[in-house]
Amino acid sequence: MKLQISLPTLRESVIVVGITILFSILTSIFVGFRPEHFLLIALFLLLFFVNTKTRKLAVGLLPFLIFGISYDWMRVYPNYLVNPIDVEGLYNLEKALFGITVDGAVLIPCEYFTLHTSAIADFLAGIFYLGWVPVPVAFGLYLYFKKDRDMFLRFAMVFLFVNLLGFTCYYIHPAAPPWYAMNYGFEPVLNTPGNMAGLVRFDELIGFPLFNSIYGRNANVFAAVPSLHSAYLVVVLFYAIKKKCNRGILSVVIIFLFGIWFTAVYTSHHYIIDVLLGILCAVVGIALFEFVLMRLGWFKSFYSKYLNYIK
Repeated sequence: MKLQISLPTLRESVIVVGITILFSILTSIFVGFRPEHFLLIALFLLLFFVNTKTRKLAVGLLPFLIFGISYDWMRVYPNYLVNPIDVEGLYNLEKALFGITVDGAVLIPCEYFTLHTSAIADFLAGIFYLGWVPVPVAFGLYLYFKKDRDMFLRFAMVFLFVNLLGFTCYYIHPAAPPWYAMNYGFEPVLNTPGNMAGLVRFDELIGFPLFNSIYGRNANVFAAVPSLHSAYLVVVLFYAIKKKCNRGILSVVIIFLFGIWFTAVYTSHHYIIDVLLGILCAVVGIALFEFVLMRLGWFKSFYSKYLNYIK
């Protein structure tokens, strides 16, 4: 089948090329231009300029692109420069609420799991944590190619909105993950590198530094509350139910939902408190979008124009 080329309008081309150049320059100055930035830009431009169908897909995927850029740009002004880092308070609260007594000592659940691991749990934990972004993106593409563009756009925008709410919380209340308290104590050490924590066991199982390459590029380790890992599949589940997806899809979503919640604690990446607040962040984000933003005239107008473009 011959590929049909259909270029965008001159106005669209100028806007996209201009924004791309500006983004590249600012990223090089403030963040540091990396190979993944080049690949992201190249893929977006390819989709945007090939034809009308791919252009609609490129524009539809913008919420996911903005999410990635927003996370990356937290490097410019870290949250620990805005407010004090919570290390000891969060650890003690977790112990008070969910502490487990072992031989007379009270351990937080993360400490307990560090002492009680299994190869099967380590492997499944790695699989679940590899899915925290791919599963939502795959679900979004499923909605898109099923031509339910309204449901797709709602899902994509809520996904972005929940992330922005979470990022705002990171700056209001910078917090260290449990592995930090377990490895470094309660004194904040700025510019601490990312840590695989319990996910190192998955890398050892497969004999490849997969999570090491991922967490080595962590934008900020003091961003544990809320756990956005725990929020994403809540958003997916809400729209999967709203879409009336079949049992197969719902089953996969629910398995990953509980799997990611468990992995977050099992691998010492999050406290149970973080997971619960992540779930709350997702619920609040969905509610604000569906019942507040979508009832505001200016936002409904913007949404309608966006939806019409990608239909």
